[in-house]
Amino acid sequence: MTDLYAPPDVPLSLIHHDAQIVVVDKPAGLLSVPGKGEDKADCLIERLRGVFPEILLVHRLDRDTSGVMVFALTKAAQGALGQQFEKRQTKKIYVARVAGRLEPREGRVDLPLCVDWPNRPKQHVDPENGRPAQTDWRVVKYLPKETRVRLMPVTGRSHQLRVHMAETGHPILGDALYAEGAARDFPRLMLHAESLRVRHPDTGKSLTYSAPCPF
Repeated sequence: MTDLYAPPDVPLSLIHHDAQIVVVDKPAGLLSVPGKGEDKADCLIERLRGVFPEILLVHRLDRDTSGVMVFALTKAAQGALGQQFEKRQTKKIYVARVAGRLEPREGRVDLPLCVDWPNRPKQHVDPENGRPAQTDWRVVKYLPKETRVRLMPVTGRSHQLRVHMAETGHPILGDALYAEGAARDFPRLMLHAESLRVRHPDTGKSLTYSAPCPF
């Protein structure tokens, strides 16, 4: 399968910015950082650099995931925010549409993950070599042939939400890597980072930033 990168031509969607941080609503289909090759140079951090030349990366979202991302404008802010992510002191809530009827209405997936080397960038469950990974879920609404759900990752492994939901038998709709058949046949990955709670690196105040779900 040819991976054609066609990033959306949309304006930046700023949620908040001050002297220390920038919070944005990343569109689906746009890389967080440059990929390999000149054809993947267009990305969110490069677009932001045009407005904030000093912009610094803190965390990432998958290319096909939309929603809230925070960036730093100083090294001190980058370090403070990075520590919060590393120590799991942030709170992330995602909205997803998954195939089928996910039951019970809430629960936790606890399955260790590691890279599937022969099939990179895919990840897979590996009880022996995988790193611990937990995802909490809460059903929002049952729909015909699908479930709308909120996902709260406890850990932050690559592709964690996508692999965990696929392992429950309810893959995220539109997931070209982990869904099959009709579940893949959607215009985008139905996964959105709805809100992110962090402590402001300057004031220490706990703040929650949100972006409305586009699907």
